[in-house]
Amino acid sequence: MSAPDTPAGHPIGVNTWVWVSPLTDAELERLAPRVRDWGFDVIELPVENPGDWDPARAARLLDGLGLAATVTLVMGEGRELVATDPATVDRTRDYLRRVVDAAATVGAPVIAGPAYASVGRTWRIAAAERRDRYAELADGLAPVVEHARAAGVRVAVEPLNRYETSLLNTVDQALEALRGLPEDGCGLLLDVYHMNIEETDIPAAIARAAGRIAHVQVCANDRGAPGADHLDWPAILRALDGAGYTGPLVIESFTADNATIATAASIWRPLAASQDAIAVDGLAHLRRLTGTARTPARTG
Repeated sequence: MSAPDTPAGHPIGVNTWVWVSPLTDAELERLAPRVRDWGFDVIELPVENPGDWDPARAARLLDGLGLAATVTLVMGEGRELVATDPATVDRTRDYLRRVVDAAATVGAPVIAGPAYASVGRTWRIAAAERRDRYAELADGLAPVVEHARAAGVRVAVEPLNRYETSLLNTVDQALEALRGLPEDGCGLLLDVYHMNIEETDIPAAIARAAGRIAHVQVCANDRGAPGADHLDWPAILRALDGAGYTGPLVIESFTADNATIATAASIWRPLAASQDAIAVDGLAHLRRLTGTARTPARTG
């Protein structure tokens, strides 16, 4: 499939991690109207722990604002699907099923994130062990994927950079690990930040993921606003279009106000003039590239 000359329009979203962690009902009620008024189509809602925010309440709020939602999962300490004990796998599956349920309630088409191991867990993996771990991951994810399919939700598995995991760093590794899981229930989350570190050719890697791209997150190479960087955004967007991806482009960055998440994401300095600027400037850049105004969000 060849890429079109001009990038197509995509809904554009922003993750609430730009401003807060963890997300709460009160913070969502504060942020969502601002996100809508700036012109975003989608707001991305992290589920750090089920119960941090009420999915039914969020659904009513977003429907009233005309905002669509996507949902991110969070693999904190103790959430593991590989190289661990059965009780931990069971607890992790239960957590992921609850994230699926939250996504279904708010009408999100995906739960997205590194659904395999806790972020920051690394170890040297020989080729034979890697094959075994990928098989273990597929087995561990399979019940979650079936739960997601029944709910009309897709699990989007995210390769991370080498400093955050040693299991899935590249598109090719993720495709290998997910082989055998149904494409309509499980795909890839492509995060440009991680791809900039791990892929030698980002557009080529996107092309190889055609058919399995379930979600896309974007930011500058330093996690700042898309466009304030060295990345070839027109080529990236053309590659996504050529791969048949029509879903949202969601800006993901992080606040330094939460010490835990700032440390996990290595946020050691301001990434823009303000957190608002990461969202607003990034939105303007993506709108210029795609030639789109705000598109109507799904309501209901």
